[in-house]
Amino acid sequence: MLKAKPNLESRIGTLKKDWAIVYDMLSRKDNSDFGWDEHKQLVVAKNVVWNSYISSHKEAGQFRHHSFLYYLQLTAIYVKDR
Repeated sequence: MLKAKPNLESRIGTLKKDWAIVYDMLSRKDNSDFGWDEHKQLVVAKNVVWNSYISSHKEAGQFRHHSFLYYLQLTAIYVKDR
């Protein structure tokens, strides 16, 4: 019996949720002030933009100073679901 399956499914779910948060920041027309630093694998924006966005999207705060590796690869996988 494969005991890792629930852990893998949980991790995949977390990755998809995190990807959706970053994707929404980068793809929505009203969020055009966000950009993607491909070298650092990081969402970038001015502090004013971050503060405003985080006030109404608290879950996005985790990506202010932390990279999100594999964003482009996950986009290739999940964007068709959007």
